[in-house]
This record gives sequence, structure tokens and C-alpha cells, in this order.
Amino acid sequence: MLAALSVAFTILAWASAFPLIRVALRDLAPLPLAAARFAVASLLVTAWLLWKRPARPTLPHMLRFGACGMVGIAFYNALLNGGQQTVTAGAASFIVNTVPIITAVLAALILGERFNRWGWIGTAISFTGIGLIASSQDGSFSFGAGASLVFAAAMCQAVYFILQRSLVPHYGALTCTAYTLLAGALLLTPWLPEALHAVLLDTTSSTATWSVAALGIIPAALGYAAWSYALGYFGAARAANFLYLVPPIATGLAFVLIGELPGIFTLAGGAVAIIGVVLVNFRGRA
Repeated sequence: MLAALSVAFTILAWASAFPLIRVALRDLAPLPLAAARFAVASLLVTAWLLWKRPARPTLPHMLRFGACGMVGIAFYNALLNGGQQTVTAGAASFIVNTVPIITAVLAALILGERFNRWGWIGTAISFTGIGLIASSQDGSFSFGAGASLVFAAAMCQAVYFILQRSLVPHYGALTCTAYTLLAGALLLTPWLPEALHAVLLDTTSSTATWSVAALGIIPAALGYAAWSYALGYFGAARAANFLYLVPPIATGLAFVLIGELPGIFTLAGGAVAIIGVVLVNFRGRA
């Protein structure tokens, strides 16, 4: 029962991030938003680390965690926030949901993991779906347009997963996530004063302020904790199947919370992209 609740909470938490980002971006620029969000998350993470006192990383691993925080937190959120200035929450969630495909392709190219014909077919199908989604967004898929920034964010998260793989056996998934979140928060601190300045001078609305707090607590801190518990119970392969629910739920939440109605190309492209991801996950690895 607790494992099922953990999965449900993770899906809702991660789906909620996309519309909440759109709300917070009304008053905060992408980098200050990321800095404020992970400053909030770092408070919870630091409290957890002081309570659990997990193994401290060695210097080489500390550098690896720094790279994970830079790519998986700082770059990912800067690009995602930048992209969501023009890309709808639903469209962004469908594009980000292709991370498993990008990770599999990178693992095949960099780590030499087996990737068969069905894997490449699924990749082509999924990228076709991304193209359909991008065609309905401002600037389409041109360099620097919102859709291209969100796709670059997805690539950053895939690189982060590759970087983190060798660390998980040493420290566990939850500890790795905690160290990565903390590293990302530290790297984003140069933009924190701007966010604090906006909040303290009341240039941000109360809705945006609460959205930032919710982003730091729910998807960033509690969402990853719940996901780590679900991974331990279901296993990575089975647990990952539940993540197909994130984009449609994010699209639904965006409609309820901010009145964002998805276009036909977003829905069609999202369905095609998910079909490609499913094909890669179930048939693509030799």
C-alpha cells in the first residue's frame, strides 16, 4: 500500500512541476526561479542528511556529484524554465518524457550498451512525436526556441542519469539524489539574491511565491524521496512504467490550475512520443 502511494505521489508531484513553473515564471526569470526552488529543496535535503548521516563521498565522487548537480539540476532547470516561457506545460512534459530514450541512446553510444533495431525505430517514432509537439509551439524547433530549450533540458537529465549510474551502488538512490540536489542548489546560488530581492520587495505575487515554495518541497524534495522508495519496492524497470502517466496528468493539471488547453498537435505528438518510449523500453534493448 505504501509503495503504491509513493508511486501515486511521485507522479502527481512531478506532473505538478510543469504548471507550477509556468505560474512562477510570471514573476521570476528562469535562473532566479531555479535558484529559489532549489534553495527551498536544499533546506529539506540538508535536514535529511544531518538526520540520516549517510556515507560521505570521496573526493572523486564529490566531483562527480558536482557534475551531476551542474548538469542534472542547474542546466536542466535553467533550460526547462527558459523553454517554458513559451512552451505550454503539457507540451514540455511530453518532451521531457523522452528522457529514457535519450538515456538509452547515450548509454549505447558512450557505454557500449546493446541497442537493437527496435530501439532505433522507437527512437525515430518518439522524435517524430517531439517534432509534432514543437510545430505547435512558438518558434517551432528552431535554435533557441522554447521547444529546443526543453529538449536540451531533457538531454541534460539523460546525461545526469548516465553520470549518476556509477554512484548509486556506493551510496543508494536517495543519498545520490540528496547530494545532487545540494550540489545543484549551491551552483545556482549566484542567482538566489535576485530571487530574494524580488520576493522581499513584493515584486512577485503571492501565487508565484507559493509556487516556488511548492516546487522546492513537492517535486524536488518529496517527489524524489517517494520515487526512491518506489524504486526499492518495484525495481527500476517496473517503476519506470508508471512515469508514462506524468505527461497526461501534467496536461490535465495545467488545464485545472492555469486554464491551459492542449492543442491537437501537442496531444497527437505526445501520444506518438510515448509510443516510441514504450517501444524502446520493451523491445529496444538486446
